[in-house]
Amino acid sequence: MKKSIFLMLMVAATTVTAQDRPTHEIHAAMLFNFIKYVQWPNEGEPGEFVVGVIGDDNVFNTLSQWYNGKPKGSKKYVIKKLTSADESSTCQVVYVGKSKNKEFENIKSSIEGKSILTITDGNGLGQKGSCINFKVIDGKLKFELNQATLTGSNLKVSTQLSSMAILI
Repeated sequence: MKKSIFLMLMVAATTVTAQDRPTHEIHAAMLFNFIKYVQWPNEGEPGEFVVGVIGDDNVFNTLSQWYNGKPKGSKKYVIKKLTSADESSTCQVVYVGKSKNKEFENIKSSIEGKSILTITDGNGLGQKGSCINFKVIDGKLKFELNQATLTGSNLKVSTQLSSMAILI
């Protein structure tokens, strides 16, 4: 039942136009839902689950309001505003907003070999190694999923999420 509700929400979110809801709210909601369908190697350990945001204050503020301090299994969500690529290595998830797309290569280098989910909003960033990249097709928000990057990051994605993605 929970998976069906998620799938319906994802389909609804991907067909929403910018007039219906601000893009940053859609990105924040989808990011949170992506996390539910990705498995990290150290998921059962207590501590913080850090979601870093660089290049989009609106997404950062929305995530902070909605999720900061909430539980994620034995962990708690910590929403962190990143100011440099180096800080991304301390996160479990890194969202790169459009204004920092040029920083993606530096971010990718700083997290290489770590189990960090990268989510981007930029043309071609899925092919350049982002785990998940937002893409607008025919006025609808879609997302690309880079299977090789996810495997290289030792992250496992549910088939429900994969089935909705544009697979790279």
